[in-house]
Amino acid sequence: MNEFEEKLKEGLIFSVNKPYKWTSSDVVRKVRSILRYQHKIKKIKVGHAGTLDPLATGVLVVCVGRATKQAEEIQSGEKEYIADIRFGATTPCFDLEKPIDAVFPYEHITSEILEISLKKFIGTIEQIPPLFSAKMINGTRAYEFARKGENIEIKSAKITIREIEIIKFDLPDVVLRIVCSKGTYIRSIARDLGLELQSGAHLTNLCRTRSGNFLLDNALNINDLENFFQNIETK
Repeated sequence: MNEFEEKLKEGLIFSVNKPYKWTSSDVVRKVRSILRYQHKIKKIKVGHAGTLDPLATGVLVVCVGRATKQAEEIQSGEKEYIADIRFGATTPCFDLEKPIDAVFPYEHITSEILEISLKKFIGTIEQIPPLFSAKMINGTRAYEFARKGENIEIKSAKITIREIEIIKFDLPDVVLRIVCSKGTYIRSIARDLGLELQSGAHLTNLCRTRSGNFLLDNALNINDLENFFQNIETK
């Protein structure tokens, strides 16, 4: 085992700006592939700390070697998101992964009404996760039931939303900055906000700008990973 491999197995934590339509597992596979084929490290643990939906981008924390033991602790950190929400229509998965299934009026919504409604989401609240999610139900991911067309009950979970700020208001679209706890589904916030405002809503774009102490400004682009590991090896 060379010095570079020993260094990695001791533990390495960094963040990646997850590309659009990549799964979190795709990023992990990319890291494993670089280490296996370019650095000849055949066996090493690689994992991530907090799943991002395929249609989301932003901070995905990656743990290598013994640092994978810290993934759960890192995942429990506070998150910040920039969320684009469109009123007047819903989808089965609350984002753009599935086509629109219903339309609703939205012209009655004003920025003042939205501001008042958002205050109801601040604090510790009960939230029902989307059926199209990685939420475990009796040992099976919720999306597995959804893909089979099975309508199952998902229990609500306590989450904490510390801040919600309106960044842009241009109906039918709004952009929100949301600071929240682990386990918060921003897609569910979109759904619940649509219901609260007597309309419908779904997520059109989502970027995680912070996960714990890891910031988007410091995250590696996926194309920078090869140079990142090359620089570590040559130091």
